[in-house]
Amino acid sequence: MLKKFIIPCLISALVLIGPTAIQSWAQTSPSPSPTLTPEASPTLVSPSPAVSPEASPTLVSPTPASPAPESPLPDASRQETTSPAAEEVSKIDTGDSAWMLMSSALVLLMTPGLAFFYGGLVRSRNVLNTMMMSLILMAVVGVTWILWGYSLAFAPNELTPGGNPPYIMNPILGSLKWAFLNGVAFDQPDPIGYTPTIPHQLFMVYQMMFAIITPAIISGAIVERVSFKAFFWFIILWSTFIYSPLAHWVWGKGWIGTMGALDFAGGTVVHISSGVSAVVAAWILGPRKTYPTQPAAPHNVPYVLLGIGLLWFGWMGFNGGSALGAGPLATVAFVATTVATAAGGLTWTIAEWVLRGKPTAIGIASGFLAGLVAVTPAAGFVTPLGAILMGSITAFCCFWAVSLRAKLQFDDSLDTYPIHGVGGTIGAILTGVFATKAVNSAGNDGLLYGNPGLIVTQVIGVIATYIFAAVGTLIILKLLGLVMPLRVKPLAEDQGLDINEHGEEAYGEEFASGLSLGE
Repeated sequence: MLKKFIIPCLISALVLIGPTAIQSWAQTSPSPSPTLTPEASPTLVSPSPAVSPEASPTLVSPTPASPAPESPLPDASRQETTSPAAEEVSKIDTGDSAWMLMSSALVLLMTPGLAFFYGGLVRSRNVLNTMMMSLILMAVVGVTWILWGYSLAFAPNELTPGGNPPYIMNPILGSLKWAFLNGVAFDQPDPIGYTPTIPHQLFMVYQMMFAIITPAIISGAIVERVSFKAFFWFIILWSTFIYSPLAHWVWGKGWIGTMGALDFAGGTVVHISSGVSAVVAAWILGPRKTYPTQPAAPHNVPYVLLGIGLLWFGWMGFNGGSALGAGPLATVAFVATTVATAAGGLTWTIAEWVLRGKPTAIGIASGFLAGLVAVTPAAGFVTPLGAILMGSITAFCCFWAVSLRAKLQFDDSLDTYPIHGVGGTIGAILTGVFATKAVNSAGNDGLLYGNPGLIVTQVIGVIATYIFAAVGTLIILKLLGLVMPLRVKPLAEDQGLDINEHGEEAYGEEFASGLSLGE
């Protein structure tokens, strides 16, 4: 029975697939060498009347019996009708774009990381308010950057295609030419040349992440007493009138960048500006009601460690993404960021161990942060060894700055200036020492490579940032103080800002659920 079933099946299969298999074999198998016959033999033709056929014959094949299938050739007419837009799209590099998309997400993650870092350092009755002051930046600047912030930072006054350069740029402030993302394409690079291999909108959104986290840093100096309403309006004004102009000065073809100052990822634009503004804000608001008579110990150290972990992870996009592409320069920045941060944490830990007897978790987190801040302006300009030295030197300076701030009893609540202000300043100046063209030909050589003049340029950029950020922050807060209180009421400060400013509490421990004491 089995044979009777199998044999008919095999015969049927051969009938069905046999002709197809034979035809396929005939097309793919090499044809045998032809046998030359008198009719089919090649004809010997003389190449020139002056040369006899015997002396120099030329082999001419006979006309084939059937023409070979024509292979598809490029269509000249298609090439002629290719649109300029298609040529622009071809400039987009998918690898660079993928890295910048990832870097944008990494930098955005830094803001929740900062929220955890700051939230763990305050008392439990203020943790939600502290974290909200970071998260509100994601909402506010996420909108204002689209409407006007990006344009003020990077837009030219006028585009001049074919010119050299192909734009007219104000050295002090951008224009509103790209307001509401007018002319900011999603499928073409920007016309200025900031990033020739990624879409313009991708560059815009990457820069948005920097604009989000920078004002959030300021909140660390004024936690546990600033009115959330005042802070809300402050960040709108500060991001518009302080951050956007500074970003233009350094990265938007403004006067500091044109002067030759090096700031790879935001030593001046991000850290010095926020650190200096934090000092001014803390001075205007005054100290917390209980400072310094009552201790304000961190309520959740694991939050702090989670925060610094998220910050370090996100900083890889912060510095590595500032290469604006996936390539050797991104590798330089990535490695420099890693080793500088490690050196900062190690230095702070040793300093605490030797000088205070015990290394602390808050200490190593602060050291990591100091190393990250230090390498930010230099990440794409220094060697790994230079980055280690920068991280270590800056961490030691920040360690002493924190100690000095405590001795002076100045209520910069979470040491914003001693870490970001001092760290950004030291990092910017040391960039003028350790920078080398060996790792980035578009940069410059520093003091150790025969160019002491770069230190002078760096110092000028630092001083300009100090003056602009300090004066601008002072003016903004004074104007806000005319129309609204900058601080919460003393009773609200005693009871905590979570329940008074937001009507909720983090852990449900201190007040009855739903109780509002805002009035």
